[in-house]
Amino acid sequence: MTLTPDLLLHAYRSGIFPMAESRTDPELFWVDPRRRGIIPMDGLHISRSMARVLRRDDYRVTVDRAFERVIDGCADRPDTWINAEIRALFVALHHAGLAHSLEVWDGDTLVGGIYGLEVGAAFCGESMFSRRRDGSKIALCWLMDLLRRAGFTLFDTQFLTEHLASMGGIEIPRAVYRARLQQALLGVSDFTGTPLAVSGHELVQRNTQTS
Repeated sequence: MTLTPDLLLHAYRSGIFPMAESRTDPELFWVDPRRRGIIPMDGLHISRSMARVLRRDDYRVTVDRAFERVIDGCADRPDTWINAEIRALFVALHHAGLAHSLEVWDGDTLVGGIYGLEVGAAFCGESMFSRRRDGSKIALCWLMDLLRRAGFTLFDTQFLTEHLASMGGIEIPRAVYRARLQQALLGVSDFTGTPLAVSGHELVQRNTQTS
């Protein structure tokens, strides 16, 4: 069966997602983790050191300005599950207004980013990358702030890494994830119509769960 953007959307709405063994492997396999990684919408953890980084504002943040460069940045590592088919499917979904990226810039240089898929009021985070210290953490903080204000109720990280756990990520059982997903699919969100925070200082103030 040929995987189309519509079929991919159906898969995410069902709680599964595709991966490849490597960038050169043309085959995809479906993943349905027994325990699912999420960051609760009110659970973003900004440490004191991260708050200082965010407040410096020695970077700028954009949305959907460089989607293909972000997905390529995420795949630019020795081992990646993003092959040519996954890239093409997500680029098509981006053009359809459903896949989004958030970019972190140092001047005109792309230094970090994150991308994912919007399904109802759920945002399925796919991957992030960093080319400067804390680039991916900056991207994640700005994305979470945007999602909360845009009406999203579920942020799916697929798996829980040490990096994500340090920022508030948790694991929930598959059945709990699917129940939350079904609720989120009934919700309404507005990713593109919601403005970014004015500054890192505003973002930190709004997200008061600091340590």
